[in-house]
This record gives sequence, C-alpha cells and structure tokens, in this order.
Amino acid sequence: MPDIMEIKINHIKNLQFNAYSSSNPDYKIIMDTSKDVGGNDEGIKPTELLLVSLAGCSSMDIISILTKKRQVIESFDVTVRGQRAESHPMVFTKISIIYNFKGINIDKEAVDRAIELSKDKYCSVWAMLQKAADIEFSYNIA
Repeated sequence: MPDIMEIKINHIKNLQFNAYSSSNPDYKIIMDTSKDVGGNDEGIKPTELLLVSLAGCSSMDIISILTKKRQVIESFDVTVRGQRAESHPMVFTKISIIYNFKGINIDKEAVDRAIELSKDKYCSVWAMLQKAADIEFSYNIA
C-alpha cells in the first residue's frame, strides 16, 4: 500500500498561510512572501521550504548513518543555496549544499559514505529535486 501524506493549508491574510501536518496538526509552518508581491514578509516562502526539505531529509539520513557508524558528532549544520531561473515559473536550476561537522575523530570515509547513501538511496527529496536541478554538495569536518 502506498504511503500517503497529507497537509492542510489555511489562509491567514494577504498571501500568508498556515500549513499543518496531517500526522500532527499541532505542527505548523507559516508561509508568506515578500511585501513587494503582496505578502507580509512574516513567514518562510514555499520555494525556501523545498530547500528546507532537502536539508532536513538528507541531514536525518546522514546523522542516522553516522550514529550507526559510531561517529561522535558534537555539532552539525547545513547551508543550502538555490539558484532559480530568471523567468517564470522560476524553478531551481542549481542547488548547493554545504554540510558542516564537528566532533571527535570523525572519519572522512564514513562521512563520504553517509552522504552518498542519502543522495543515491534514502533521501526522497533529493531524488525528486535532482530531476529538475543540478545538485552539488561539499562538507567540512572540524
């Protein structure tokens, strides 16, 4: 049986909306856009949510894999940059991900493998977005 997800969107004002998770309606995200196109600039843009989804999906995979490999990660952050087409529908054409790891004796080969597994096998968001945009990644270990 296919996994079906559902979200609900409610209009707040102007171009601002709340998005709710079907799995837990207490979780919500405020979406909005810039004032110059009719929004209030009081929430995350829907296109930014695509980048959040990519960072979140791959990060969950990577940290899970590294934990199983007994890597000690003290801190971890990700920066994702998306370049969009100049004309509408202004899709992402290039996405760059930078993973930053800090920990004790982190094995570079373990990090390489964790990122590759996320990219090639586990992260559904990566699999979908790479059909539309070039995705490149790099990482730093401190």
